[in-house]
Amino acid sequence: MKKIKYYYNTHTLRYEKLVTPLRVKLLRAFGFISAALVSSALIIWAYTRFFPKAADKESQLRYEMIRDNYKTLEEKTKLLQQQMAELEKRDNEVYRSIFEANPLPDSARAKLIEKKKDIAKLNLDQEDLGKEIAKSLNNIASRIAYQQESYKAIEKLINNQEAKLASIPAIQPVSNKELNRIASGFGMRVHPIYGIAKMHAGLDFTAPQGTPIYATGDGVVTMAEFNTGGGNEVGINHGYGYETRYLHMVRMKVRKGQRVKRGEVIGWVGSTGASTGPHCHYEVHVNGNPVDPVYFFFNDLNAEQYNQVLKIASTGSAKSFD
Repeated sequence: MKKIKYYYNTHTLRYEKLVTPLRVKLLRAFGFISAALVSSALIIWAYTRFFPKAADKESQLRYEMIRDNYKTLEEKTKLLQQQMAELEKRDNEVYRSIFEANPLPDSARAKLIEKKKDIAKLNLDQEDLGKEIAKSLNNIASRIAYQQESYKAIEKLINNQEAKLASIPAIQPVSNKELNRIASGFGMRVHPIYGIAKMHAGLDFTAPQGTPIYATGDGVVTMAEFNTGGGNEVGINHGYGYETRYLHMVRMKVRKGQRVKRGEVIGWVGSTGASTGPHCHYEVHVNGNPVDPVYFFFNDLNAEQYNQVLKIASTGSAKSFD
């Protein structure tokens, strides 16, 4: 049963029934509802701010972790790009220059690569960041793959260069430590037998009969036979345009088709054929043309000895034996 409230009216000096006006009732109801709404909003805000859902908390942590990882990947990607650019520069300016190979054009290295772009900063969303990182890493991966192919080609050049260096005639055909065995240089000479001016297309090395004659570079014997003028003669094809000939041997040790190494004995000094005394007539041909052999002794002479040999070979008084 609803309670009835009374109050004491001092004017009428009587107790009268308390009646609340409708306006006051409405204001009280509005105030209560407003306070309830504000309190609820504050409670919800405080709960979501200080007591987030487990899923939201996990998503936030994952997002922050991804941002940190992207930053780390960005720095590593830039470092890889710098290192890759350095390798490409070294490839072009050092390795390929040494082996006389053409530099690789940038367009070849960038077959599947767009022009390099800086990685987007963290103002991009996660999906865009991932795409940019993936694009940069694909860029580097493509460049690395192409650079690996380039290094394989350089490795072949190195192997080929080693074979070439071993094949170039680079030592004297007979032992000449005292530098006194060169008797006649390269050029026009009066032939000691025919008495006419004739091109002397090699060097004459005097030595006692039976002195070993060495192959001056790796190669294949193309000739090992007796000729009227050259006597017992050996010819070696060294490849790369180089050939050498050794004349007037007393005896030959090699045969046609045999492969020889630099420093290997191929015969012995003699005076067979058109010769006036025991010696080795030695010729070097480059691309079919005879050249002065004196320029090919760099493997067994130092600078001072080399200059001395040049003077000996160029002297006009040198005696010709063939």
